[in-house]
Amino acid sequence: MRKQLTALFSLIFVSIVITSGQERTVLRAASQQSADEKSGDRVRAEVLVLGVYHMANPGHDIFNTQADDVLAPKRQAEIAQLIEVLKRFRPTKIAIESDQSGDRPKQYADYLAGKHELTRNEIEQLGFRLAKELGHKNIYPVDADGDFPYQRLVNYAKGSGHSKELEAVMGEFGLAVKAENAYLASHTILETLLYMNSDDAVAANVASYSRLVRFGEPGDWAGADLISDWFRRNIRIYSNIIQLVGSPTERVLVIFGSGHLAWLQYDFSSNPDLRLRKLAEFAK
Repeated sequence: MRKQLTALFSLIFVSIVITSGQERTVLRAASQQSADEKSGDRVRAEVLVLGVYHMANPGHDIFNTQADDVLAPKRQAEIAQLIEVLKRFRPTKIAIESDQSGDRPKQYADYLAGKHELTRNEIEQLGFRLAKELGHKNIYPVDADGDFPYQRLVNYAKGSGHSKELEAVMGEFGLAVKAENAYLASHTILETLLYMNSDDAVAANVASYSRLVRFGEPGDWAGADLISDWFRRNIRIYSNIIQLVGSPTERVLVIFGSGHLAWLQYDFSSNPDLRLRKLAEFAK
């Protein structure tokens, strides 16, 4: 249940764009500019965080992205187009949303050896394919588990008489996912990811989490604690990725569910030793 609820928030929050998003985008841009000025002209490692949707339709969420068959010829051609765009970043390593103790590295080795056929999962369709085309010998799982006390939030809302408010918020999330489904249905994969990785969507991601803070009170910070735990998971993921940066010439591509995007981008943009890159820079 915890992983299902976590996956839910990885998908639904990115799609809600509200007015405050533009203001947050300006503040983040100013912060990035300040970091750039402090770094001067010195060479820095680069990180591109790519927020994605779940291409395999795992159906584990309360609200699910309805992706058509990514193995269809039309979508395969679109993935090839996306991979060509990502090649322009020239990644030296590719980090994926997978447990470090999992089977992904072996599966990638089998794929290189011709013993593994790619599934519909975005880790394989994007991460494996791109890594192979770039001649990478390894793929790098960097995910970290963590608490996500959503049920505590539900319990608080029920006990404090705010269940209808929480249901209204969740209803908006459902509508947002439907809008994202409609966008994907009428656009290419590259166009969809550009939409999901836009500054407005990233700003809305943080704003959406912030709305949950109101569900709580002194002594029972249900919403604030949920956000804190989500931040902790993402800062741990960030720490895992940092371990991959072996030199100032490193360029790490990070492929993760779009709900992680805002938090990881914030972490990397706050590090003066790194340069954060974005998908839109390479899709021109």
